[in-house]
Amino acid sequence: MKTLQDHLRQDPQNPEPKRILAMDGGGIRGALTLGVLKNIENLLRKRHGNDPNFRLAHYFDLIGGTSNGSIIASLLAIGKGVDEIQEMYQSLGTRVFGKSKLFSLLRAGKFDEKELEKLLEEQLGQEIMGGAGIQTGICIVAKRADTGGTWAFLNHPGGKYFEENKGILLRNAVRASSAAPTYFDAEAFDVGNGEIGAFVDGGVSMHNNPAMLLFLMATLKGFPFRWQKGDDMLEIVSVGTGYAKVRRKVEECVGIAGVKWAPVVPAMLMDDADNHNQLMLQYLSKSPTAKVINSEFGDLSEDLLAPKPLLHYLRYDVKLEQNELNDLGFANTKAESIREMSDAKNKEVLRDIGLVAGKRMVKEEHFPKVFDL
Repeated sequence: MKTLQDHLRQDPQNPEPKRILAMDGGGIRGALTLGVLKNIENLLRKRHGNDPNFRLAHYFDLIGGTSNGSIIASLLAIGKGVDEIQEMYQSLGTRVFGKSKLFSLLRAGKFDEKELEKLLEEQLGQEIMGGAGIQTGICIVAKRADTGGTWAFLNHPGGKYFEENKGILLRNAVRASSAAPTYFDAEAFDVGNGEIGAFVDGGVSMHNNPAMLLFLMATLKGFPFRWQKGDDMLEIVSVGTGYAKVRRKVEECVGIAGVKWAPVVPAMLMDDADNHNQLMLQYLSKSPTAKVINSEFGDLSEDLLAPKPLLHYLRYDVKLEQNELNDLGFANTKAESIREMSDAKNKEVLRDIGLVAGKRMVKEEHFPKVFDL
């Protein structure tokens, strides 16, 4: 079994292939992410001798996530299996999103962050960012509200801010990443040397889908990894929380009061950021899971930014449209009813959709043998 040091280091004279797992934000729709991850875990466990103790933390050298993706990332990184996390996630749906808190108009968040904090303490305890309980590389993406910067909490000892940040409780970093505006109050804590930082959900940055950020962190010289690029040297597996085509009537967009745009604009920007991240990763690779970005970009199958692919890129996400749900065997589930990110009653059906869709999407040939342990 690899040690944390094995996961993080790379000998420039004799580089070894590295593997990254990235998970989007999306509230309760993270149950869908876990359904897909279960299929990935099953495939990789079978590939590695059917060891019942096999975990994704054994395979991936860096696991990162934003918002609810950071919750999943942290639990995977401390060595939990997908089934364990799925059980916790069903509890999260009931406890955290089950009911709105009282007098929400007098507070910033709709839901009671105390239940989320209790659950994170139960699962992550006193583990710190620099702690020995984290079995592989981890990256938690949050937005620093008081300075405007995007923060990526890392456990790499060579990181520029590791000494200042290594004592931060893992659960505090995750709580910061998941402090979705209008859902939960912002999170503030000591980030080192007595400095207090205020954080909101990492999804309000460019990196609700953190895959491109993780690629940059893994390869740029400003970060400590400096992993080798190439489609036989760097693998990124990116998992979403479901998506759908935007539909608005013209009369809903023209002449409406500015206040009605407030909840719409962030979602529009997040969609654009997600599509841009996917576009760039497809442009840098020859992905077997490439999707059509739009009618002009296409799927970039005939485009490549560099002379050779710079990574092996896989993207798994589920289209939450009625035709797609019908095809998956969920004809009795209305697509519009499961898109809301905070509706706790959807947690079981989202899990099941992820499991079924993942079984179709995740294929043996997607994972080249060169990345086997």
